[in-house]
Amino acid sequence: MSISTQAQLDAAVLQDGDVTTGRLERLFARLFMGLVYPQIWEDPVVDMKALNIAPGDNLICIASGSCNLMSYLTAGPASVTAVDLSPAHVALGRLKLTAARALPDYVAFYQFFARADMASNVALYERYLRPDLDATTRAYWDARQPFRRRISVFGRGFYRHGLLGRFLGVVHLIARLGRVDFSPLLIARSIDEQTAFFNARIAPLFDMWLVRKLAGFRAALFGLGIPPAQYDKLAADGDGDVLPVLRERVRKLMCDFPIRDNYFAWQAFARGYDPAPDGSLPPYLQPDAYAALRENASRGHIVNRSLTELLADQPEGCKQGYVLLDAQDWMNDTQLNELWREITRTAAPGARVIFRTGGTHDILPGRVVPRILDRWSYDSDASAEGTAQDRSAIYGAFHLYRFQG
Repeated sequence: MSISTQAQLDAAVLQDGDVTTGRLERLFARLFMGLVYPQIWEDPVVDMKALNIAPGDNLICIASGSCNLMSYLTAGPASVTAVDLSPAHVALGRLKLTAARALPDYVAFYQFFARADMASNVALYERYLRPDLDATTRAYWDARQPFRRRISVFGRGFYRHGLLGRFLGVVHLIARLGRVDFSPLLIARSIDEQTAFFNARIAPLFDMWLVRKLAGFRAALFGLGIPPAQYDKLAADGDGDVLPVLRERVRKLMCDFPIRDNYFAWQAFARGYDPAPDGSLPPYLQPDAYAALRENASRGHIVNRSLTELLADQPEGCKQGYVLLDAQDWMNDTQLNELWREITRTAAPGARVIFRTGGTHDILPGRVVPRILDRWSYDSDASAEGTAQDRSAIYGAFHLYRFQG
């Protein structure tokens, strides 16, 4: 752990709140130094439609689990640069980029990242990946934590690890306490069947004393990567109560998309991807995208820096697309304006910025100064469409801005 990286995470998370909030924010920042998202929870299909990626585009994104970085590469842009303040996320992204270049074929690539629970994956790492990794990334995956090397998680169910994986484990424990079996949901043949399952088996869980009690603690959602500032935005959508907001997000995840087409629902309720030959997968794991991913993997890069800091080193007008995930929910007004100043300086004509918010409203008007924000136009139709089509269902809204020059 570098002091500078921890300081950057503290700066990204810490707001001007009360003492209790400050303690929670510091705890969250330290948890975020480790692996949080084994899989990203923003839908890359929605992203790619909004970005309309062209061959000459240079994109910059926040990495998280790097499913976005990898998926964008399948569209053949000129470059994709990913940033993340978590060294674990950087190591995961570099492992994925190396695997796209070094593993022998799609079967091995699918086994390593789509299954991620086969003991032979460790042998694949030793033979094909480890020799090609940079020293820092190799040291990360070779480290013992505490009895096995980190890379062993790919032989024991990678998607059950990280903060999110452990959070979903707690969700399944609560479901068992409520005598809920998710198997009928996973074999449902229609959205009507999915909705009936939610109404009969899941909705009553939100009335459980334990669930209501846990939902009242802001730290309870750390496993979803939600810091206190973002928790408060979620609660605001429920008139101060986060529980009805969570209930609606779970309903959308379960009921708004066919279960066979929603790998986010499979990750939540089966804790892995659908193993069927035609099961739903992120774009970068789909067999038809493998050749393009392998060809374009050298155009992807990931660094352990903040987005604002990296953009400050870039020339004017050099980027066509920016993917901010939900990071702005964590920021104060000063940080927002610093970020958007650099975005505006580095944006090429027609550049697109996409992001999510925990709440349902765009957070930029009234916070980013008009002389910057007025150079951008908000695409309300595309934003509404992206919100409706985002299969992960975890966020309140998707937003798209276009640069007017």
